[in-house]
Amino acid sequence: MAEFEPDKIEKINVRNIKKFKKAGIKISVLTAYDYPTALIVDKVGIEMVLVGDTLNTVFCGCENNLSATMDQMIYHTAIVKRGLKRAMLIGDMPFMSFQADANEAARNAGRFLKEAGADCVKVEGGIEMIPAIRKIIDAGIPVMGHIGLTPQSVHRFGGYVVRGRKPEVRQYLLESAKSLEDAGCFSIVLESIPSILGKEITQNVQIPTIGIGAGSDCDGQVLVIYDMLGFYKNFLPKYVRHYENLANVIEKAVRSFKSDVRNGEFPSETESYS
Repeated sequence: MAEFEPDKIEKINVRNIKKFKKAGIKISVLTAYDYPTALIVDKVGIEMVLVGDTLNTVFCGCENNLSATMDQMIYHTAIVKRGLKRAMLIGDMPFMSFQADANEAARNAGRFLKEAGADCVKVEGGIEMIPAIRKIIDAGIPVMGHIGLTPQSVHRFGGYVVRGRKPEVRQYLLESAKSLEDAGCFSIVLESIPSILGKEITQNVQIPTIGIGAGSDCDGQVLVIYDMLGFYKNFLPKYVRHYENLANVIEKAVRSFKSDVRNGEFPSETESYS
């Protein structure tokens, strides 16, 4: 069998993303909500790009993700699509686009592929969402599952809390992961669960697990790009690493611009037309 060489893959898809787990190669996933960001993450070789409903908070300034709409998600997914050549594009199914009716779930999932050019969709929830997930997959649409802390259920959980510490919740998550695999999901996001549980789930399923606050034993990791770039100085969950502090860099640049304008130093003669 030929050696698996992920960096030589021209286009990431469901079939080859599963090979990462088999080969023991970690998968990198980032969010993106706009064209210039998509260009950068694709150039670097990020395997999967998620247009998450987190855009509602980190990009639009809303209190939570619950008011994100299908039209909003389709709009941003289509924009990100234009910046991608290699990465697999994931559209995030927003709140109440799939929970109420399986047929509606399939129709909404289809919009991500038909109108926005997504490669697949992500659906929050475990065992209780299997009928909707099966309907989506039966329509020919790949699904990434999402269990643990599912932000669309924040009010039911009573906040953004770590899930899986209680025995009954741990058992629910283990059973949900297996049910999502059996239903046909090609991967599962594990969010805000104990590391030991992240490892256990990863070892118990054959599909890749993508962690966000689920420990280093997951098959891959995902972060919100605005979080890892340090756009928000006062927002640093335990699972986030600031690779840069762009809030400070941008603030410094804007202050310099303001000063140059105020002092008449911008534009200079070379920055003006004759």
